[in-house]
Amino acid sequence: MLHTLKTHWFSNVKNDVLSGLVVALALIPEAIAFSIIAGLDPKVGLYASFCIAVVIAFVGGRPGMISAATGAMALLMVTLVKEHGLQYLLAATLLTGVLQIAAGYLRLGAL
Repeated sequence: MLHTLKTHWFSNVKNDVLSGLVVALALIPEAIAFSIIAGLDPKVGLYASFCIAVVIAFVGGRPGMISAATGAMALLMVTLVKEHGLQYLLAATLLTGVLQIAAGYLRLGAL
């Protein structure tokens, strides 16, 4: 158990901390900007980005995995938030996650 923890979690501490700082410094202005574009309070974007980063850190990610706000999603969410409110944004986000999990189980990434 201790050996596994050391090899998987603490094998490259310096580079992991440095990469985490770089991602955090890039993620903060991006989250604020995209939440403003979507017509939301910037705190909503910061909370969402933090939650995504924590989930990815514990569940695991892949190289090249997008775990932050994207411009395409921010532009699509403007109309949704204006017409239906913030509650539908949460529902749309959860539905997107379910669809991505289903696509993963169906191995659609190989296409």
